[in-house]
Amino acid sequence: MARQDEIVKERLKKLSELQRNKIEPYQYEFDKKDSATELQEKYKKLKPGSKSSKSAKIAGKIIVIRDLGKIIFVKLRDSSGDIQVVLQKSKTPEKEINFLKKFLDSGDFIGVSGNIMRTERGELSIVAKNIELLTKSILPLPEKFHGLQDKEERYRKRYLDLLVNPEVKKVFETRAKILKALRDFMEKHDFIEVETPLLQSVYGGANAKPFKTHCDAYDSSLFLSIAPELYLKKALVGGFERVYEITKKFRNEGVDRQHNPEHMTIEWYQAYADYNQGMELFKELMKLIAKRLFGKLTFEYQGHKINLNKWAKLPLDKAIKKYLKEDINKVKTNEQAKKIAKKHGIDPKGITKVNLPDELMKLFREKLIQPTFLTDYPIELAPLAKPKRGDPKKAEIFQPFIGGIELARAYSELSDPHLQEKHFKEQEQERKQGNKEAMPTDKDFVKALEYGMPPACGMGIGIERLVMLFTNSTSIRDVILFPFMKI
Repeated sequence: MARQDEIVKERLKKLSELQRNKIEPYQYEFDKKDSATELQEKYKKLKPGSKSSKSAKIAGKIIVIRDLGKIIFVKLRDSSGDIQVVLQKSKTPEKEINFLKKFLDSGDFIGVSGNIMRTERGELSIVAKNIELLTKSILPLPEKFHGLQDKEERYRKRYLDLLVNPEVKKVFETRAKILKALRDFMEKHDFIEVETPLLQSVYGGANAKPFKTHCDAYDSSLFLSIAPELYLKKALVGGFERVYEITKKFRNEGVDRQHNPEHMTIEWYQAYADYNQGMELFKELMKLIAKRLFGKLTFEYQGHKINLNKWAKLPLDKAIKKYLKEDINKVKTNEQAKKIAKKHGIDPKGITKVNLPDELMKLFREKLIQPTFLTDYPIELAPLAKPKRGDPKKAEIFQPFIGGIELARAYSELSDPHLQEKHFKEQEQERKQGNKEAMPTDKDFVKALEYGMPPACGMGIGIERLVMLFTNSTSIRDVILFPFMKI
């Protein structure tokens, strides 16, 4: 800490001297003409030891300064990557060299103009003719391998994590590409993007515990959205046939490597389709993203070679029997459910015969490495889904898993208002029996269904989980730019 205090003290002295000399340490703009990556590409054929008659004008942050006396090397980083700046006595004006030595440090933003060359060692460089200080930094950058390795510190100070770990920045560039691919895919299939409220008087659309807040203007208790589902289905009632929304969800529940209280999803609803067509659409989407990112349908995730050409399909009850040797179809009472939960190390508090299958699934989902659809959950687990044709005790529901990650949830949407009302009442009973994630009744949604909603398939996909999969990341916090941290 003492060393950092000395550095800060020295930099503050430089700042004061700059101001005394009427040199603005925090500029308003700079006419940047080039980027590091563009220059690297444009001059990739320039041979070692060669010079170009062309000049460049670039801006970025100083990462490292190496002063070797007669020559100074500066590593400069902009949003696209790194490039070397060279200050050499015979080629760079003396005043520019003196200015750098006297006032500049790693962490400063500078603007540089000069000629292009490639060093004898093959490093593309800009021989500086003019250097302009754009922003003076006060705090020193952390050392890459010593100053910012602690995970918690990296999440809290993501701005530094991005600076010293370029691979982290790459994750969020990939996230942006995935979001673009999602919108392109929706447009290709004639879906319309809409928006639904984040503040809701009745929450619904998922089994989750909400965040509660208060609106002073209406003196009303409100909830942050746990899902946009009910509103999107009201849009189908209103005459839309294909709608989607990319939005935030807020769920006041546990945090682990795949769960965060605030996360982003894409939800879409397609009229006149069922869950079989939903599975095909999901497969097509995954293939599009893989092609965009990798140019092929195979990729690596945590040491596994994922193949998007092959998809398995397994009903939930058979999956539980396969991986846990339990027959959930024989569970008739809550006491039996609690006993099975305890047997597998699950806290029996709040466990009912209804939510037991979902809790058991969590014990083996990480074994579902290759693309797999778990299907046909008990109807009680999907109060917004249609009963399975030929087996009404189950729902037409599927969840895709890849790399052990649960990526989405989708089903043939329930459009019968009387059955929907019945399911809501069953959920209320679940709440009374201790299932805090059971849904409350949304009377307005039931009324909307009474006006008629077309047959439809709806799907909700966790965007962070998609990004985890396609960036080979193991924690959701690695793919959220500024994850919430405990104060």
